[in-house]
Amino acid sequence: MASAEIPVLLLEAGRTSRTYWQDLWRFRELLGFLAWRDLKVRYKQAVLGIAWAVIQPVTQTALLTFIFSKLAKMPDAGLPYFALVLTGNLSWQLFSTAFTGAGNSLVGNSHLISKVYFPRLLVPLSALAVALADFSIMLGLTIPLLCFFGLYPGWQLLVLPLFIILTLIIAVGAGLWITALTVKFRDFRFITPFLVQIGMFATPIGYLSDSVPNWRDLLALNPISGVVDGFRWCLLGGRTAIYLPGLGVSVCIGLLLLVTGVWYFRRTEREFADVI
Repeated sequence: MASAEIPVLLLEAGRTSRTYWQDLWRFRELLGFLAWRDLKVRYKQAVLGIAWAVIQPVTQTALLTFIFSKLAKMPDAGLPYFALVLTGNLSWQLFSTAFTGAGNSLVGNSHLISKVYFPRLLVPLSALAVALADFSIMLGLTIPLLCFFGLYPGWQLLVLPLFIILTLIIAVGAGLWITALTVKFRDFRFITPFLVQIGMFATPIGYLSDSVPNWRDLLALNPISGVVDGFRWCLLGGRTAIYLPGLGVSVCIGLLLLVTGVWYFRRTEREFADVI
């Protein structure tokens, strides 16, 4: 009976730099394992379980709807205000969950990082699984709810995957910066939720970006603003506009964050095991 061939990983000086991206592909099964583990841990021992993926964003959507429609009296462009906020909040939830998960991933897996070699980039990437799972559940509920309001998605829905990818690019790029900085400076564990809270109000989730024309260009500097406009345009069948200059800024900043985030992560990666 022939024995199964066991792959051998040889560690030597300079090897990880030369074959890093090959190793990233070689350890793809570990990426799947980490993602599955994060999904199980997230709702383990929670009485309501995966229902929390719906309760939190729906509650937040209802609260933002009340604040911006009833108190602030923001224009609704002839659409149900709850639908406007829900479609904006959907993209924000995807970004904030992915960004927060990636930012805290290395410190949360310190026991693993300090013992065995593997490309550390797998850890923040695995955090995207939780964000995508929550997003899929919310998207599955959002589309029937929009149809209930008489807002049937059109062909624009086919473009939605591009905006999902752009959201993940921005979240991963920013998350790589935060997670690498968190290893060296634990202050960033407290700064991250602070940034998310500020970002939520600096993003047109509770209102349309064209309802504040004097601030539109300033809002566009927030890369998620263009994504929120895109999500609304896709899910509401083109009934809202996309601010193309803002979308262009989102794409440029997203790519810049991704490239520089990977660069800084790779530059500091070899120190993680010693510092953490």
